[in-house]
Amino acid sequence: MRPARPADVDALVALLGDLFSIEADFRPDPDRQRRGLALLLDDRARAIVLVAERGRRVVGMVTAQLVISTAEGAPSAWVEDLIVDAAERGRGAGRALLAELERCAAALGATRLQLLADRENAPALGFYARLGWAPTRLVCLRRGGA
Repeated sequence: MRPARPADVDALVALLGDLFSIEADFRPDPDRQRRGLALLLDDRARAIVLVAERGRRVVGMVTAQLVISTAEGAPSAWVEDLIVDAAERGRGAGRALLAELERCAAALGATRLQLLADRENAPALGFYARLGWAPTRLVCLRRGGA
């Protein structure tokens, strides 16, 4: 695991294309993904972008952003994107990415991690449950966007 670099953006855009192709609420748009990644990579004080590599090839990524939680009275890390190349799943990259993300978020003062997952993505939901993530009674709503 390591922090992402600008040179990784093409690989990250490809991974995000895979992620957004399986999420009903989003559509792949390489230009938007490049802009979003650039914003994250430019904001290391509040954003975390990590990659997993096999050899010298990027095979997974995770992003998170700090928000202030009034419930916690502290920063909370919002996990935005976690994706591992299909051929690499089940080999520990996702687990390692989340563990390193948790360590980095705690170093930035985050006391909680939170994420959204597609309710129909049973493999992802099972993965998170095995790692101790618990569902909440909250419902995500949005206005605008893709």
